[in-house]
Amino acid sequence: MARSLVTTWYGAFVVDGREVVRSVPVPRTPPALAERIRLRREGRLTPEEAELLNDPDRGHWTTRDRRVAEHGVRWEVSAPAVPPGGPVAADVEPFRAALLTDAVRAVAAVWDPSIHVEEAVRAAADLDRIGNLLGERLGSWVARDSPEIDPGDHGRAARRAIDGGGDPTLAPNDPALATARRQLAELYLTLRSVRDALADGVASSAPRRTPNLVALLGPELASRLVAQAGGLDRLARLPASTVQVLGAETAFFEHLRGRAPPPRHGLLFLHPAIQGASRRERGKLARSLAGKAAIAARLDRAGAAVEPALAAGFEARRARVRAEASPGKRRRDRPGSGKPLDRATGDR
Repeated sequence: MARSLVTTWYGAFVVDGREVVRSVPVPRTPPALAERIRLRREGRLTPEEAELLNDPDRGHWTTRDRRVAEHGVRWEVSAPAVPPGGPVAADVEPFRAALLTDAVRAVAAVWDPSIHVEEAVRAAADLDRIGNLLGERLGSWVARDSPEIDPGDHGRAARRAIDGGGDPTLAPNDPALATARRQLAELYLTLRSVRDALADGVASSAPRRTPNLVALLGPELASRLVAQAGGLDRLARLPASTVQVLGAETAFFEHLRGRAPPPRHGLLFLHPAIQGASRRERGKLARSLAGKAAIAARLDRAGAAVEPALAAGFEARRARVRAEASPGKRRRDRPGSGKPLDRATGDR
């Protein structure tokens, strides 16, 4: 029977049948145990395993650990998982302390301070949704007794409700409702103030973490893109084609189901250059901007300084796209003009 190399948290062992031929124990201190845990998680050999594998007379050993099998040991699922007699260390408290030490170290290693910027961006998006609902309700309510107020001018409606002017049909008969409406207006204005504070915080914090993305997209759009991707690390690994449609996941999956044409852009539509472009130009500009954003994310992930060539390259591409466009030329292919919708959208 071939001998097997068995590794545990308390040592490495060479086992021949039911007998331990050789053993190299691990020091029972939490730092030493934590270091072994880290090495094994990273797929590397521990010092005890390396010592046994350096034996020139080791012969043909087997192991159940694929990590060890990469170093000239035959992997075999039937090899023993623990040395005979079970764990020789009944006291697992050192191992527990080592696991906690390694967990603290691993959490500190992956901690990304930009998570606070991402949370601020998500909070701002939540406040936008809530503010729109409150503003629409407040504008409609105030316009009932102040027809000169545009219901869409939510800020003016809120100020009118707080001032108490223009409500002769409400205040005398229903003072409680007038008070409640005034409180609603105060809540709306407070919400807008908090939303502005979040935007200011993002604008001041984002350049420190993502200077290249901010230089290319602006602080708010750059932060929203990072938040949508799930962090700068993940954004830096995404291809430009995925960056282009971040924020348009619903439309993209509808396209995969065959129910809609492919989206040309997601959050990148918020960039002024794309928002102000014609429909024929948006797809080209979004592709170019996504490519530059993907490069900027990788530069920021590596801690590189601002690369002005990214923004300059996009502006050059934008100028070429605009120069190639024919202002007076109508689109030849429109839905219903002879081509199916999926083919007509192919030119976009």
